[in-house]
Amino acid sequence: MSRAGLLAIVLALVGATAWAQTRPYTVAGDAIARPLGERAGDAARGRVIVANRSVGLCLLCHSGPIPEERFQGTLAPSLAGAGTRWTEGQLRLRIVDSSRLNPDTIMPAYYRTGGLRNVAKPFQGKTIFTPEQVEDVVAYLVTLKEQQ
Repeated sequence: MSRAGLLAIVLALVGATAWAQTRPYTVAGDAIARPLGERAGDAARGRVIVANRSVGLCLLCHSGPIPEERFQGTLAPSLAGAGTRWTEGQLRLRIVDSSRLNPDTIMPAYYRTGGLRNVAKPFQGKTIFTPEQVEDVVAYLVTLKEQQ
């Protein structure tokens, strides 16, 4: 399957939230230093999002230290040790819009609405994650310090 085909499947499965307008953020180098949400991220909620096969679909491409979830992906780097490899701000940018770091990535931009192609009408202008969901996933990934 082509990268474009896989991305289309991911976006179709993930869907989009009702957020019509993103909150502003600033990219500095390879990171977004400031949180997007007004509340601190919650690692437990972030783990649920990462493991959920209908919200983030992270485990479609990534593997991670979530042993109860079978059939984890091998297309992308393991999430184990993510909190050691990257800072909170670097993780945030990777979730918000990983194409800023790798234009050839198949990872969807979970918090970008502009410059996207082949977006179904019901999802145009909407993000996949809310600002709070981005922060929850970041909070979880920061806790993953050990490589597996």
